Amino acid sequence: MLAFLKNHPFAVEAFFESSLVLTYAFPIAVLKALLPPRLEPDVFQDQWAFIAIAIVKTKNLRPKGFPAFMGNDFVLTGYRVFVRYTNSEGKRLRGLYILKSETDRKKMQFLGNLFTRYRYTTTDITVSGEKDIISVRSVASGLDITVDAGDVAAALPEGSPFNNWKEARRFAGPLPFTFTCNEQSDEVLIIEGVREHWEPVPVAVLHSEIRFLHHPALQGGRLANAFIIRQIPYYWKKGKVDIWRR
Repeated sequence: MLAFLKNHPFAVEAFFESSLVLTYAFPIAVLKALLPPRLEPDVFQDQWAFIAIAIVKTKNLRPKGFPAFMGNDFVLTGYRVFVRYTNSEGKRLRGLYILKSETDRKKMQFLGNLFTRYRYTTTDITVSGEKDIISVRSVASGLDITVDAGDVAAALPEGSPFNNWKEARRFAGPLPFTFTCNEQSDEVLIIEGVREHWEPVPVAVLHSEIRFLHHPALQGGRLANAFIIRQIPYYWKKGKVDIWRR
C-alpha cells in the first residue's frame, strides 16, 4: 500500500506565485554518474549536462479539483538534472530527475514523502523581495541567492556555454515530465506537469552560494542561465508507471 501511495496516485494543482530557476552546466560524465541507468543526461553541444535549482513559492497546493481554500502555501526547492528517457513504446521523453527536494514546512515534508518519492526534507528557507531584487536564504541548506528581476538587458552569466538566451531557454524549464526510478525493479514513474502561458524572464544573478553544488561529486560546474516566472496556474497529472526496456 505504501509503495502505491508513493506513485503520485492523484493529480495535484497549485498556483505558482513565482519560480526562480538557476541552471548550472557540468561536464556530461559528472551528471551521468548521478543518474540511474534508465536515464541519460539531456546534453548541449555534446559537452554539457545541466542541474537546475528551482525555488518555487506555491499557493493553495491541493489535490486537483479540491477548492482553493483547502490548499496550503509552501516554498519548494528542487535540485533536478535535465534528462531523457526512452519509454516502453520507444518514445523519447525529455524531463527532470530529482536529486534533492526541500520545503519550508513539516506538513509538506510529510505529505510529499507519503505521496511521492522525492525525499523531502524541511529547511529554513525564505524568499523575500524589494522591488525587483529577490533574495533566497537558508542557513540549514547553505543557500544565499540574490537576483535582479528588473534588468531587462541582463546578460548571460559569464562562462555560460550558451551563446544567447534562445539557446538558454531550452534549459530553463519546466520540462513536461519528471521521472522517478524504482531501484528494486524496472519501473519508471512518470509524472507530467501541465501549465499555460509559461514565459520565463531572464534575471541577473548578483550573488549565488549553493552548498549542494560543493559536493565532491559535482566538479567543473558553472552558472549557465537564470530565469523567473510569476503568477502561473500549474498542475501535475496522476503518476504513470512505465516498464523500462533494457
